[in-house]
Amino acid sequence: MDFWNTLRLALRALARNKLRSSLTMLGIIIGVGAVIAVVSIGQGADAMIQEGIQNMGTNVVYIAAGSGRPGGMRMGYGAVKTLTMDDLLAISREIPMIKEAAPGVMSRAQVVYQNQNWNTQIMGTTANYFPIRKWVVTAGTVFSDDEVEAAANVCVIGTTVSRYLFGEDDPIGKQIRIRNLPFRVIGLLESKGQSVMGTDQDDQIMAPYTTVQRKLAGVTWLQMILASATTPDASIAAMQPITALLRERHRIRQGDEDDFFVRTQSEMADMAAQTQLVMTILLVSVASVSLLVGGIGIMNIMLVSVTERTREIGVRMAVGATET
Repeated sequence: MDFWNTLRLALRALARNKLRSSLTMLGIIIGVGAVIAVVSIGQGADAMIQEGIQNMGTNVVYIAAGSGRPGGMRMGYGAVKTLTMDDLLAISREIPMIKEAAPGVMSRAQVVYQNQNWNTQIMGTTANYFPIRKWVVTAGTVFSDDEVEAAANVCVIGTTVSRYLFGEDDPIGKQIRIRNLPFRVIGLLESKGQSVMGTDQDDQIMAPYTTVQRKLAGVTWLQMILASATTPDASIAAMQPITALLRERHRIRQGDEDDFFVRTQSEMADMAAQTQLVMTILLVSVASVSLLVGGIGIMNIMLVSVTERTREIGVRMAVGATET
């Protein structure tokens, strides 16, 4: 039997069993489609994560108060008092791979403008923070060194805060109240959207770190230091000297745990990529089960088809038919 006769008989068999053939093909189609969809989603998510990491800044080194080990103190909102402005100045002065650095003091507060109010994050920092994090001010300006020195009540707001407080109005020059203290809006940030952690980067207000320390958070220390290295390789090379410098300044004895942790942008990207890879493998494994089930379904249908035609095959062989 030649190829075309075999194909004709196969198509005739499919036409006679439309429902069975459709269900068999559906199992394979769903399985293949699930694998393709999961891989595509995984690749898209990885691209979004990498883009989000790049939006966090260029060659950034993060130094945060607390322990970086699981279960240790975390950077952020607790009373971890291990970083100071003197630490930042020492890093800028003594680590040649670092070209600039900025402090970070965070707090949350209710912000009021006329009859509108919004609860948001307040980031206390300096003007260096904006180029380090690739923040662009689309209207107005950032606060000056003199305003930082004077702990002035000025701020730069994100687009989410602007939308909830001012709607479509221009916020520049308007006065808002943060914890019942008057602040003048001097700048509006360009929208960045969500971060890799899923938080709204536009839902924040930036003010001089001295203002946040003295008037909002009531602290004298820093929760984090952001430093920008000269090159990606320099950011990795800077980790060890930064660690050694801070251990010496904090008088940490040999063998004792650091009271801070240092992370680079490349490390964060690698961690995100590892997490995404694990999730992609897991999802592909689940989708592959659908493909396997579809294959088993085809195998069973073929077995049933042969079993149903046992008598027909026997008759054909009795009259001289061969396997080919």
